[in-house]
Amino acid sequence: MATPTKKPGAATGKRSRLYWVVPAVLAALVLVVLVARLLVGLPAVESFLADYPGQSALPEKAPVGFPAWLAWQHFLNAFFLLLIIRTGWQVRTTTRPSGHWTRNNKGLIRTRNAPTKITLELWFHLTLDALWILNGLVFAVLLFATGQWMRIVPTSWDIFPNALSAALQYASLDWPTEDGWINYNALQQLAYFVTVFIAAPLAFITGLRMSSAWPKKAAGLNKAYPIEWARAVHFPVMIYFVAFIVVHVFLVLTTGALRNLNHMYGVRDDDGWFGFWVFLASVAVMVAAWFAARPIFLRPIASLMGKVSR
Repeated sequence: MATPTKKPGAATGKRSRLYWVVPAVLAALVLVVLVARLLVGLPAVESFLADYPGQSALPEKAPVGFPAWLAWQHFLNAFFLLLIIRTGWQVRTTTRPSGHWTRNNKGLIRTRNAPTKITLELWFHLTLDALWILNGLVFAVLLFATGQWMRIVPTSWDIFPNALSAALQYASLDWPTEDGWINYNALQQLAYFVTVFIAAPLAFITGLRMSSAWPKKAAGLNKAYPIEWARAVHFPVMIYFVAFIVVHVFLVLTTGALRNLNHMYGVRDDDGWFGFWVFLASVAVMVAAWFAARPIFLRPIASLMGKVSR
């Protein structure tokens, strides 16, 4: 049988299309800035920005600053999300798995489903998911137990016009005043709320639907929640997390990097270098984990939870 070959111009066509992506994105960004600067110069928009400066007031009992537990939770969430995105992309694109894993239907975790052979990449992805969910539960408990939820859960309808105001200020390059130690601006607050209370649960329930732990013989449940729906939502949620991380890191580094890093990693409100060095150490750990997540290291760990085969 003849081996199918790609058309000679296929690769060239893809590369030529990619060459247009960056200029097109830059042109779109320039257009957004020009339109935004034109809008903020209009009297009606100036009045709107004066009425809604971009920050919604917090409840009187809202805490100030960041507790230590939030700093290590921030690192763990970043750590797990980075590897989850990496392994999720591997699961989606890998054509020749580095190995397979079959669950032992013994021990603490048992399901009605017969053990299913899955790729080593999928096993690692699901394991990271489980650790991320466990960490998320701890995060949610501490969030509500300490009152930190008031900093990211909108409590007034003026959050929406203030978010629009903040977006206009960002787009016009006249960025809103940052004071995250006391209160996020409205756009940040909405972004954190969506990430914690919408995107994260969606990632969990869609990932669970696609996992081997989901009961395959529950006809009524599977009809009510088709796997196609889960697949249609799961990948866009991953794209959302990638976009959130890119924008989040960009704003952290461009709106007072040392102070922001001290907030998140140093649990202090100053311009010292302590938070930067902690952040640098956390990045080193994540980079090391990225390169250590290879079959030679994953197989011994996976074999503790099931059977590993080629």
